[in-house]
Amino acid sequence: MIQEELRPLLETIRRKALDMGVRNLSIEKLKKYPDIQWDILKKYIHSNDELVEKTLELEREKFNIIFLKFDFEGMNAIDILMIVSKEMAEKFSELSPSITHELKDLFPEIYHNHFEKRIQFISDKIRINLTKGISQGMYRSDLSIELIARLYISRLIDLHNPDFFPPEAFSFSTLFNQMFESFIRSVGTPEGLAYYDLKKKAVQF
Repeated sequence: MIQEELRPLLETIRRKALDMGVRNLSIEKLKKYPDIQWDILKKYIHSNDELVEKTLELEREKFNIIFLKFDFEGMNAIDILMIVSKEMAEKFSELSPSITHELKDLFPEIYHNHFEKRIQFISDKIRINLTKGISQGMYRSDLSIELIARLYISRLIDLHNPDFFPPEAFSFSTLFNQMFESFIRSVGTPEGLAYYDLKKKAVQF
């Protein structure tokens, strides 16, 4: 868990990484920025590796906060998926493929650890949602939960592959919305799809 006084600073550093690129970001270079609280930075972060680890931990916490923010108990599985997907799109649409590839190149072990934790978290939540949706009659009962969860993850990973989807040609929001639409229509029952079409008109997604 990231310390409360460190979180705003990491948000600032995260924005700088988006603007400057990971290659141009280090503890030494952060010293020159007046909006960087140096006393807090040196209190918690002592190396560039640790800087990257903490920034990626912040990304993972953002996923978890979505599930703490809303009370999903007893909610329709399609409603849950729409809320979570909308929150994810809003929180992570600014993450560019170039940032991801820089992290993989410069900090492969740290990035791999982060990637595995993030994928496991999303996979677990998708499995729970699929199980709930099937029990509610919103999703088809003949689905393989494990297979569908893995397909969802693979599609999500592909969205950040610039070889497949060059960012100058495809915005993340467009790709994510299309992926979400395709996913719902591949798993929904007639009742579930009717409910989804009704909800989609009422929700700006």
